[in-house]
Amino acid sequence: MRKEDCFYLGKIAKKFSFKGEVLIYLDTDEPELYENMESVFVEFNKNLVPFFIENSSLHKNDFLRVRFEDVDSEAEADKIIGLAIYLPLSMLPKLSGNKFYFHEVIGFEIEDKRLGVFGKIISINDSSSQPLFEVVNGSVEILVPMIDQFLVKIDRENKKVIMDLPEGLVEMYL
Repeated sequence: MRKEDCFYLGKIAKKFSFKGEVLIYLDTDEPELYENMESVFVEFNKNLVPFFIENSSLHKNDFLRVRFEDVDSEAEADKIIGLAIYLPLSMLPKLSGNKFYFHEVIGFEIEDKRLGVFGKIISINDSSSQPLFEVVNGSVEILVPMIDQFLVKIDRENKKVIMDLPEGLVEMYL
């Protein structure tokens, strides 16, 4: 499985028992969706390795208590602490309306109600406190804040993100 075909679910945070059980921190708003998984991919040296789950249960809201097959001791659990957990993109719950996953709008055109289409989304910059659409217009890169009040519609059918942006925001780049 390639990392590009997966999404980050969380990481193995700590040991839970002396029998190899671990707690996985789930980086999601809906941890209950991931309670009954059969397997996950664990990132070892930039490779995704499948790990099969014997049993799991939710633990204190954001954690999943997991017993993996073939991890039967504290020493074996120590080897996987801190490693990232991934799942195939096909396991993401479908979103509708104006909710979207960052990866799903890459390649969409971006349109302003006033200006019309002004570029194509090439990536999402979420390294700052305010995520930004990175938009390309010819050779110019435009950064557009992902603010709910600006977002009018996610048009999946026509592959467009329609926004109502403050006057001057896009013009300052062009």
